Amino acid sequence: MASVKKLGILGSTGSIGVSTLDIVAAFPEQFEVVTLTAGNNLARLEEQIRRFRPKMVAVISADGAQQLKERLGADAPQILSGVEGLVACACHEDIDMVVSAIVGAAGLVPTMSAIETGKDIALANKETLVTAGSLVTEAVARHGVRLFPVDSEHSAIFQSLEGHRMDDVRRLILTASGGPFRNRMLADMASVTPADALAHPNWSMGRKISIDSATMMNKGLEVIEARWLFDVPAERIAVHIHPQSIVHSLVEYVDGAVIAQLGIPDMKTPIAYALSHPTRLPLDLPPLDLCSMRNLTFDEPDLERFPCLALAYEALAMGGTAPAVLNAANEIAVDAFLNEEIAFLDIARVIRAALQGLEVKPLEHIDQVLRADLWGRKEARRFIDARGEGATVC
Repeated sequence: MASVKKLGILGSTGSIGVSTLDIVAAFPEQFEVVTLTAGNNLARLEEQIRRFRPKMVAVISADGAQQLKERLGADAPQILSGVEGLVACACHEDIDMVVSAIVGAAGLVPTMSAIETGKDIALANKETLVTAGSLVTEAVARHGVRLFPVDSEHSAIFQSLEGHRMDDVRRLILTASGGPFRNRMLADMASVTPADALAHPNWSMGRKISIDSATMMNKGLEVIEARWLFDVPAERIAVHIHPQSIVHSLVEYVDGAVIAQLGIPDMKTPIAYALSHPTRLPLDLPPLDLCSMRNLTFDEPDLERFPCLALAYEALAMGGTAPAVLNAANEIAVDAFLNEEIAFLDIARVIRAALQGLEVKPLEHIDQVLRADLWGRKEARRFIDARGEGATVC
């Protein structure tokens, strides 16, 4: 009988973390939760702690940690806070695999720390590879750990590559739903509200990733992630708009064969495959009914309507610190849009301005990535503030 796989879940109160814990609850004989980390959703984290009984948890603030201790009383595990707490939860000696599901660049340091202590990674935090791809993949190879993709698109490619030679791959094709604005004219997108952008037609996601889907920056970040996950150059990574979200991604081979992974749009499938690879878990999900589908359509993305996708390709071509700045500026711009400081179309303008002001440096260590991230955030904030004072965002 297979041993129980012991998990650390970074970002347990988000959508990926919640789905991961649903899988753990369904297969208690296969998985055990050792550590959990969360942001500010203390109520949900308290429920998770009481149910799954982790040995250690971490939250963002010391005040949140104290509140959690008071809520749990005698039931409290070891409770930490800050980056040090995240790292401790990622590196706990009992863990076999870390599910990296923290949103944004905040996931980089604990994920890299987990790799350096020999943990396998189920990676839902795409920003880890976006900002520090070369450093992360080198560390994965050096420490002999496995990196399993959790994003539905990268999981689909991972599955479509199994049993085949990378030398036989012509290109990778990432599919994109197109978000809520795939059919909206560019002129009409100037008046888009946060509520409009958060209304994704197919997937239930967090606020930040929903906006990234609406701008297609999410797909741009996935292109950068795919470059590092599969060691394929950008010119061999394509994006196709597929509104039905049934074909999760495809691999085209040199003989013309195209292998795809299909399924209903539910993140439990790629999460479960990352947790249980190379076996599959019998999930209680509705089957994919191909006979009820009349059309599966594919289109090329319009880069004029979705300039964030083009900016991601540009940052990848620039290399070095550019993707970290791209990601940082995007996080600031998305937050500003959600707070109604800037318009929807300004998100791309802010990111472009930050990239244009960057002196690219080659990546040599994580501290350099963190400095580039901080610089990108400050530049983005500077352009947003200048716009608010009447200046033009280029």
